[in-house]
Parts: sequence; structure tokens; C-alpha cells
Amino acid sequence: MKGFTHFDSEGRAKMVDVTGKRMTKRSATATGTIFMKQETLNLIEKRRIVKGDVVTVAKIAGIMGAKRVSELIPLTHPIKITGCDMDFQFLRRGVSRQKGEAGVKITARAKTKDATGCEMEALFAVACAALTIYDMCKAVEKEMMIGDICLLEKSGGKSGRYIKR
Repeated sequence: MKGFTHFDSEGRAKMVDVTGKRMTKRSATATGTIFMKQETLNLIEKRRIVKGDVVTVAKIAGIMGAKRVSELIPLTHPIKITGCDMDFQFLRRGVSRQKGEAGVKITARAKTKDATGCEMEALFAVACAALTIYDMCKAVEKEMMIGDICLLEKSGGKSGRYIKR
């Protein structure tokens, strides 16, 4: 299991020891999309979804999710999130690459000053926001699809800066 830090020498799962690592500024940006019919996107835009303002609720859910990663994903460290911001971009039919459907592109930026990075927090924020949109809109459309969740960039720590190509 050489190269994987979450396994011991015998291949058993372990939490990485970050005791000796320096506390440094770190940030991560992740993105993902929830694909839907144009009609559903129109209802979100016009704030006509019965459960309320979908984007505002999804933003709060994403930020809440970023703060709770270590409770829900095994072997992640509890870190102090010093900032988390969410952006939502409406994608019109034909702009989306998923069967010509429309969608909402979600971007999350997490920041911390800690001994380990906040990539999981940014990724989890995107996933929580997308699932919240699904939950709020499922009465209108059950065929929505969540996808393309990925890390766009990260900075700080021993490995330095990463930018997705």
C-alpha cells in the first residue's frame, strides 16, 4: 500500500497523524453540477419551488456540510473552517453537456489555517448543496442527476498548489 497515507504497513485503515505538521493557510475550490429539465431550472430561478428559495437553502446546506466533514467521512480530521463560500450558476438547455439538459453548477471555496487541507470540505459542500437542490425540487422532477463533482484547485500545505487541468 505504498503511497497511500490512510493505510498502515499491513494494509489496514488508519487516520493519518498530522501532529508534526505546521499550521498553515490552506484553501480548496470544488465544483459539481445538478442536471435537470429547463422547466425545473425556470421554477428555481423564479423562486416558485414550494419548499422555498432553493439557492439560499442549498448554500446554507453546503456551508453546514463543510463544517461537519469529519463527523461523516471516516478518517478525515476535524479542522476549523475559517471561511466557506458557495456560488451557483444557472446553465441553460444546450449549454449543459448532459443530454442538452439545463442545470445548476455549484462551486464551493473552503479556507482554513490548520495542519491538513480542506479539499474534502469543499467537495462535501458541493455534494450537500446538490443533494439539497434535489430534495427541494424532487416533487417537480425526479430525473435530476448530480455529477462532475471534482476538485478545481487547492493551495497550502506540503504538496503546495494544485490546479485542475
